[in-house]
Amino acid sequence: MQWTTESTRTAYENPWIRVREDRVIRPDGAPGIYGVVELRWPAVFVVALTDADEVVLVTQHRYTTDTLSIEVPAGASDGEEPIVAAQRELLEETGLRAREWVRVGGMDALIGVAKAPEHVFVARGLTGTLNRRGAGSSDAPGRTVRGLSSSQAEEGISRVEAVPFAEALGMISAGTIRDGETIAALALAGLWLGRFA
Repeated sequence: MQWTTESTRTAYENPWIRVREDRVIRPDGAPGIYGVVELRWPAVFVVALTDADEVVLVTQHRYTTDTLSIEVPAGASDGEEPIVAAQRELLEETGLRAREWVRVGGMDALIGVAKAPEHVFVARGLTGTLNRRGAGSSDAPGRTVRGLSSSQAEEGISRVEAVPFAEALGMISAGTIRDGETIAALALAGLWLGRFA
């Protein structure tokens, strides 16, 4: 019992994605049409940890949902090796670098409609400037990076902060972090770190 592709056509494409429409025979034997979104390049996700066991998170406006989303640094690999892309994304989105990199897993996003492979890395030994927020700040507890760069502005990133790992997990429970890949990346990192029994 499996799907069989009879024909395929490209319905839309740009430098980042291709949307194809396949004529298929479904597992029950009936004919059908299946739409698939293919990412041109695998994506990378970085769970960057400070020496104080804080996770670096970015807040950015997402056009697709028209919301502010709190996420781990991430992006397309653009044809680079995943580790190189992960290092680039961490620098572009947070202004930070890391001395230690470990690939902790992979995943496939929206597997029912998309072909979107993803790589998850834990980055430690961070260098760059993370500044504690001042007393009396109306912001939630954590640390923030001073001064956003042009690449952050281009991506709609309005904030970079570091929160304790346990607090990041709490943000998932509270629905503050809703991005599925961020949730999965934190879970993979937590498993690798031995945080879950």
